[in-house]
Order: sequence, then C-alpha cells, then structure tokens
Amino acid sequence: MKGAILFMNKPKPDDCRDNESKIKRAMSNTQSQMQAANEMISTTSDPKTKADLQAKNERREHALEGMEVEMKQEAEYNKNHN
Repeated sequence: MKGAILFMNKPKPDDCRDNESKIKRAMSNTQSQMQAANEMISTTSDPKTKADLQAKNERREHALEGMEVEMKQEAEYNKNHN
C-alpha cells in the first residue's frame, strides 16, 4: 500500500483523573503482599526462602516510598487542576 497512512497504533491520551486511586490500589496490594511474605517468613524454616522473601519485602518497601511521593504529586496536581 504505497502512500497509505495507517492510524492503527495511535496512542490513547493520558487520563490523569484516576491516577491517585490507581496508586492507592497499588500501595494496598503491595502492603498485602508484604504482609503475606512476612507470614511466610515466620512459618518457614528454609533460610533461602526467608532471605528471598526479605529481599522482596525490601524492594517492596522502596517501591512504596516511591508510590507515596507519586501519590502526593498526583494529589497536588488534582488540587490545582480541579
């Protein structure tokens, strides 16, 4: 198709209105995963499993910190643009 223009992969515009609620949901899911991992840590006797779960929870903690910052930014944006 020489000269034809295809619009099949046009990106959708970003809808920022629900970003704050999406971040809250992600934070809640992450906290639930951390709690489940902590329960597994307390019940398992395998040192490798404990170490792996503790490492995952450390990464989750860092992710939560980033999500908190992002949620504050979204809340500030929403406050100024609504």
